[in-house]
Amino acid sequence: MKIVIAGGTGYLGTLLIAHYSKDPSNKIFVLTRTPQLHKAHVNYIKWDGKTKDYWCNFMENTDLLINLTGKSVNCRYTETNKNTIYESRLQSTAVLCNVIQGLKHPPKVFIQSSSATIYKHSETHLMTEDSGQIGTDFSMDVCKKWEQLFESYALPGTIKIITRTSIVMGSTGGALPIIQRLAKLGFGGKQGSGKQYISWITERDYVRAISFLSTQAAGVYNICVPHPIKNKVFQKLLREKLRISFGLSTPSWLLKIGAKFIGTAPELVLKSRYVYPKKLLSLGFKFTTAQFSEIKLEDKIIF
Repeated sequence: MKIVIAGGTGYLGTLLIAHYSKDPSNKIFVLTRTPQLHKAHVNYIKWDGKTKDYWCNFMENTDLLINLTGKSVNCRYTETNKNTIYESRLQSTAVLCNVIQGLKHPPKVFIQSSSATIYKHSETHLMTEDSGQIGTDFSMDVCKKWEQLFESYALPGTIKIITRTSIVMGSTGGALPIIQRLAKLGFGGKQGSGKQYISWITERDYVRAISFLSTQAAGVYNICVPHPIKNKVFQKLLREKLRISFGLSTPSWLLKIGAKFIGTAPELVLKSRYVYPKKLLSLGFKFTTAQFSEIKLEDKIIF
């Protein structure tokens, strides 16, 4: 296949490149603000995520386009950062869709990233694609506007898919290495009430889900395991896996203070993401790891 990954030098993009590079017949083009030397089967193309340039030439006859572009939400929600979070997502999506509309041979499939954080905080209502409750705070509004913009473009020759991705668990990046370090420092107890749910998926199942969806019908899909886990249970299992007998709990007020010092948003820990992959399961997708207890932390990479 010919695969184009916009914003592909981040954590998730690296996982997808590793996955698709296993097949030497695939040709991968990565659109990035920080070009790198080409590797076998992988070409890095400079783009700024908002204007048309020579990168547009690589969009013709694409089998699969994946858009991962966007400033990380792991930051303090200052007005400047909020604006950048919005703009980096909306501008990149708009320019990709605009370019596709002018192509003779547009991408067969366009997978547009979103996030499971689009759903409201909930400890009781299981959020599926058709019954999920979408709210209006900043992080939910970002995802909502992101999806609305993508859906507003008519791309008749392209199958349009939106992936609402949960926390991806792996040892090479994302949240898990940070959580492990905190546990080893003695802060492995519950965070906040501990009743908030964590929706997650392993690196291996994330790339498998993306590959699986590239052959499915258009629509919105939750990318997470069918078994979200409560924070206090997650922390307990993590301590057991790390063979740590004790972990200090962190109250919500202290997490909010700590978040300011380390430059992040407390909702990344305190928000309950109670999400279920109803459509993915209905299509017959099989998870290799569906329970957090099955994860082996001693593996160098959960892939």
